[in-house]
Amino acid sequence: MTFIKICGITSVEDAIAAVTSGANMLGFVFADSPRRVRTGTVKHIQRVLAGDVKTVGVFTEESDEVQRIMDECDLTYAQLHGGQSEDFARRLGASRVIRVARVADESSIDALARHTEAAYYLLDTYRKDQAGGTGETFDWSLAVRAKPLGKPIILSGGLTPKNVAEAVRAVEPFAVDVSSGVEASPGVKDHLKIKEFIDNVRKANSAA
Repeated sequence: MTFIKICGITSVEDAIAAVTSGANMLGFVFADSPRRVRTGTVKHIQRVLAGDVKTVGVFTEESDEVQRIMDECDLTYAQLHGGQSEDFARRLGASRVIRVARVADESSIDALARHTEAAYYLLDTYRKDQAGGTGETFDWSLAVRAKPLGKPIILSGGLTPKNVAEAVRAVEPFAVDVSSGVEASPGVKDHLKIKEFIDNVRKANSAA
């Protein structure tokens, strides 16, 4: 079964809608973004959900602040978008790290082999001067190429309710990750789109 991560959660209502629809992971952005969330909001969401879902903090910096937020918000994983060092990932704990590759071509995949301190590799679309959330897909054959590197693959980048079933069939990833593809506006989720996205992943799983 493909795991499903709904990223860019900013409210308890959107978190509940995602979990109720069947999401396995929720992502909270702590970087410069219209989806940036306060630690107090995340702590409130965690209390409401009471451990029913894995939680991910999205970071672009390398600082003690990342560890502080991870601990304060009781997050399961740190998703590292900013080219943070292996030493930093090791200090966070490899089992808590999702290492992001911004995929432009085969060299983007090859570079992942240097990042062994990670539990998962998340593959997103490369766009100059944008760490993530491009809303654009990349060549999914490159995601297949990443699978022999030995880490479970989380597929991201431009996924929507309309194309996610095709993505699941083409890549067979460990998980899929969506943010803008299920939004009504930046930082505000469309609950019907969330349900449609998750339903289409499950239909692709059932047909496999």
